Amino acid sequence: MEFDPSPIWLTLKLAVVSVAILLALGTPLAWWLARTRSPLKVPVEAVVALPLVLPPTVLGFYLLVLLGPLGPIGRFWVDITGTTITFSFGGIVLATVLHSLPFVVQPLQVAFEAVGRAPLEAAATLRARPFDRFLTIACGLSSRGFITAAVLGFAHALGEFGVVLMVGGSIPGETKVLSIAIYEHVEAMELDTAHALAGGLLAFSFVVLLVVYALNRRFRVRTTQEDSAS
Repeated sequence: MEFDPSPIWLTLKLAVVSVAILLALGTPLAWWLARTRSPLKVPVEAVVALPLVLPPTVLGFYLLVLLGPLGPIGRFWVDITGTTITFSFGGIVLATVLHSLPFVVQPLQVAFEAVGRAPLEAAATLRARPFDRFLTIACGLSSRGFITAAVLGFAHALGEFGVVLMVGGSIPGETKVLSIAIYEHVEAMELDTAHALAGGLLAFSFVVLLVVYALNRRFRVRTTQEDSAS
């Protein structure tokens, strides 16, 4: 089996697209969770956190049932588009978004909760509109949460295996991501190639976590200095 670089680029593409969707969907969801007093908050938080404890193959299996050509959603999609969601790039993006959701929503929720109500109420007294208060105050003060969410979501998407394999299979150039390529190289006893790919992914994951912890530490130090100065 010759070395094929396409899984690397496909994995990067998957991670970038997934993070963009996760931030677009996760930001309003995290904001609602941080602000609401609805009795639905706890069940929604549990659903969001479910991928943290659920085996990826279990999530992938149920997505396959729902999104497959015989599933309720998959059948409808085939009827209107003539294509399938499963075993396509769109299918693995959807699976990755669902599986990585807590890695984006939870840091954003914590960041929004840390903002508190006082800055928003102060902006309201200055006649700032709700969306302006959210964009300039809440999001501005939650920049660390956005960085953490984006970095963790990106890193988690890079390592997707079980859920992607269940929903997308291993189609070269379409759904064969880096983790699946490593598995296939090991199966073929091409250990040198598997070592190179796995080592690169390991090093990148370590750097990502290093950056997240360094940013968090820098933010805490700066906050402490500002509090001491005041």
